[in-house]
Amino acid sequence: MEKALLTPQEIALARHCLEYARSQGADAVRITLTKSLLNLVGVLNGEVDKTSHALDRSLQLQLFAKGRFGSFSSNRLDKEGLEAFIREALDTVGMLEADSFRSLPAPERLAKDAVTGQELGLYDPACETLTAEARREMALASCYYHSEKSSSRSEATQGVWGIRPPVSETNVFSLPRLIAEEGEYSDSVFDSLTLDSQGLEARHTETSFEIGYESTVEDADGRHYSSYWWDAAPRLEDLQLKGCAQKAYERARDQRNPQSVPSGKYTLILDSECASKVVTPVLSALGGYSLQQKNSFLTGSLGKQLFPQGLTILDVPRTKGDTGCRLFDSEGVATREMPVIENGVVKTYFLNTYISRKMEMEPTIEDATRVKVMPFGGCRTQEEVLQKVKDGILVTGFNGGNSNPATGNFSYGIEGFVIKDGKRLHPVREMLITGNFLTLWNHLEVAADDARPCLSKLVPTLAFSDVDFSA
Repeated sequence: MEKALLTPQEIALARHCLEYARSQGADAVRITLTKSLLNLVGVLNGEVDKTSHALDRSLQLQLFAKGRFGSFSSNRLDKEGLEAFIREALDTVGMLEADSFRSLPAPERLAKDAVTGQELGLYDPACETLTAEARREMALASCYYHSEKSSSRSEATQGVWGIRPPVSETNVFSLPRLIAEEGEYSDSVFDSLTLDSQGLEARHTETSFEIGYESTVEDADGRHYSSYWWDAAPRLEDLQLKGCAQKAYERARDQRNPQSVPSGKYTLILDSECASKVVTPVLSALGGYSLQQKNSFLTGSLGKQLFPQGLTILDVPRTKGDTGCRLFDSEGVATREMPVIENGVVKTYFLNTYISRKMEMEPTIEDATRVKVMPFGGCRTQEEVLQKVKDGILVTGFNGGNSNPATGNFSYGIEGFVIKDGKRLHPVREMLITGNFLTLWNHLEVAADDARPCLSKLVPTLAFSDVDFSA
């Protein structure tokens, strides 16, 4: 069985490469060694359909030599091969144009506490003992239906293909027939080590366990509707295996019989599953490359109140046990908890060493790591949000569209539900929402406290007033 984590021999090889690059004329060097192992079981209609097992290793080499810079990568991890690779890389760097803005980060900015890679508690050794049979059973544990051939399966996963599942008291739609159910269970290990010629050695190790299902249903008129659900966690015990396929079925079922509504201004309620759609463009606009290229609608925004006073967005990269957290960025710079937007005021840009020097500004980190939108408006759950806003359109997914990073204008296709008196009235599809991100955020009414921890961004259900919808 392959070793999922970096071995002492692999780490020693990375250290050798760093010293060898220096001996061959590099002024400064950064090396990132990564190793990942993935196991996957796919199921179709209650039966195992595919399995996958993949091990990947790579070494990224960043060279600073005579005012020039180059980045290279290789997955050939033997000593002689890497030495030849380094010599060729240095020859290539020598042919590049000089770039005086390139340098390693100041040593005092580097992470000092990422020694073992497991300081954040994101590595679960359970991945080392899982068998192929255990993975198969976990992939099948969520199945809503399965073939009668699988009668030996545990009671929790038994059923008969084509028989409708039981109706819960909360169901408000009649049950259609499930005609296809596809799912995947996977577990993975990711281990990385970043070294540089200033003495940096920073390691990050994490596991991820994931389950995901997509269901297709057919209504009485033969129309098909599909939807999905998924969950992920860094520790196996936190993965919500059961109920995943049922949730996918219910989401597909509830899309039946969509009705059109007139174009106009409505309250937009964004489901937490897709609410990051309006957060990601804000973070991108605060990124150094967008700002330096004047391709950001937030150029010149630092220290200004451009968002509503109730909006606070934090970067919380050091929360133990949370998906996506890291102690350092790709340069090895230590992360820290900080406000991105605080009471509506833009508090930081994301500037790596290179961009900060070009912009003549203080460097920060290269990107937001674990973003959290703080609650606002007094609602905890989506149901409470619906009761508060009463009427509007709940958006549960996006179907295409685009945004302009320079102006902040956007146009997105949506699907979801008309909300009347705090309740779902009927599905809607083939509608567009249009507007500008700054205008949208300044119509924020509510941010709940129901963000999904499995997502890389902790964004809860959001509600915005006076949003343009068009049929």
